[in-house]
Amino acid sequence: MLADVRKIAALAWPVLIGQLAIIAFGVIDTAMVGRYSAVDLAALGLGSSIYISVYIGLTGILTALQPIAGQLYGGRHYSQIGEEVRQSFWLALALMTIGFLILYFPEPILRVARVPAALHERTVAYLQILAFGLPAGLTFRIYSSLTNAVGQPRLVMILQVGALLMKFPLNRWFVFGGFGMPALGGPGCALASTTINWTLAVVGILLMTRLDVFRPFAIFSHFCWPVWRRQVAQLRLGIPMGLSYLIEVTSYTFMALFIARFGTTTLAGHQIAGNVGAVLYMTPLSIGIATSTLVAQALGAHRHEAARTLSRHGILMAVTIACCYGAIALALRPLIIEGYTPNPLVAAAAMPLVLIVVFYHVFDSLQVTTAFVLRAYKVAVVPTVIYAIALWGVGLGGGYLLGFDIGGAIPVWLTGARGFWVANMASLAIAGSGLLLYLQSVSRRYLQAGFDGQADKAV
Repeated sequence: MLADVRKIAALAWPVLIGQLAIIAFGVIDTAMVGRYSAVDLAALGLGSSIYISVYIGLTGILTALQPIAGQLYGGRHYSQIGEEVRQSFWLALALMTIGFLILYFPEPILRVARVPAALHERTVAYLQILAFGLPAGLTFRIYSSLTNAVGQPRLVMILQVGALLMKFPLNRWFVFGGFGMPALGGPGCALASTTINWTLAVVGILLMTRLDVFRPFAIFSHFCWPVWRRQVAQLRLGIPMGLSYLIEVTSYTFMALFIARFGTTTLAGHQIAGNVGAVLYMTPLSIGIATSTLVAQALGAHRHEAARTLSRHGILMAVTIACCYGAIALALRPLIIEGYTPNPLVAAAAMPLVLIVVFYHVFDSLQVTTAFVLRAYKVAVVPTVIYAIALWGVGLGGGYLLGFDIGGAIPVWLTGARGFWVANMASLAIAGSGLLLYLQSVSRRYLQAGFDGQADKAV
C-alpha cells in the first residue's frame, strides 16, 4: 500500500498546488469584493455559480481526453495521442460557441433565480466579461488533460502558480481602480480572470509545440479535419462525464439560486461556506486525478490487478486526509470566517454552514475520488445516473423541502440555507456509496474478463 500511496502522492502534490492556486482565485475574489460591498459579494457568489456550471459542464466533456490519452500512453500508442488531441481542439471550438452564448445572454437563468434588482446589473456584467475568457479556458483544459494523462502535472502546476501571481495585482487594480481604471467591483474579478485565461491558453499551446515530452505525439505535425469516429468516441465518453460534472456543480449552483431568495446576507454567508468547501475539495480532487492517471496507464498496459489496487488505495487515502482536514476546520472555524468578512451579520450566517461543510467534505472526498477512478476505466453513464438521482433528487429536492419548510413541519434549525446544505451532504453520502459499489463491480469484471476490447466501451 505504501508504494501505491507514494506513487499517487508524487502525482497528486503538483495537481494540488495547481488546484489550490486556481481556487485561490475564488478566495481572492471573495475577500476583495467582500471588502468592496456586500451587494457585489452577493452578485459575485451568484455569477460565479452560474459561470462554474457552464465552464465545468463544457470542460468535463473535454476531460474525456485524459482517460483516452492515459490508456494510449500506458499502451505506448503515442501517435494516436496526437490525433486525439487534434480532435479535442475541434470539439472545443463547438463547445466554446455554446458556452459564450449562454454566458453573454444570461437573462433566462437570472429570471429562474428571481435575482433581486440590486444584484442584476452586477451579475450580468460579471458573466458577460467571463464569456470572452471561456474559449481560452477550454483550450487550457485540453493542455491540462493531456499533461495529467502522461503523468506530467508539474507542467500545469507551474502555469497555475504563475497565474495566481498575476491574479492579486490585477484584481486589486480592476476591483478598486487606479492608474486610470475605474473601480469595477465584482466585474473587475471577471476581467482579471479573463486576462489570465488567455495568457494560460497561449502559453499552453506554445509548450505543446516546444517541449520534448510532447514531441512523440506530433500534435501539430499536420492539419486534420474532424474525424467522425474519433469525435463520437470522445463525445460518447465526454458527454456523460460533462453531465456528471454539470450535475455536481449545478446542485451547488441551484443551491445558490434558491438561497438568494433569503436575502443578500444569507447568500454572502453561503458564498463563504461554499468557498471553504471548495478549498478543502482540492485535495481529494488532486488525489482523484492522480489515481485516475495511474489506473488508466495500468489498464492501457493490461495490468488490471494493479489498477484495482491503485483504485482502492487512492480512495482510502483521500477519505483519511478528509477526516483530518475536517477536524482542523472545525477547530479553526471562527478564524476562517473572520478571514473572509468583517461583517458580523455575514459571519453569523456563515458559522452554521461551515460546520456542516466539515462533515460534507468527508463524503465529497469519497465520491470525487471514486468518480475519477471510474472515468479511468472509461465508465461514465451509470455514474451519471447515480449523480442525477443523489444530487438532484436528494440534494436539491430534499434541500428545497427543508430550506423552504414545505409542509410546515421542518425544525427551524433545518430550514433556510442550513436545510440545503444538510440535504446536499446526504446526497454526497448516497452518491459516494453508490459509486464505490459500482466501481467494485467494474473492476471485478475487468479481472474476470481481461482486456478483450469490450472494456474500452463506456458503460
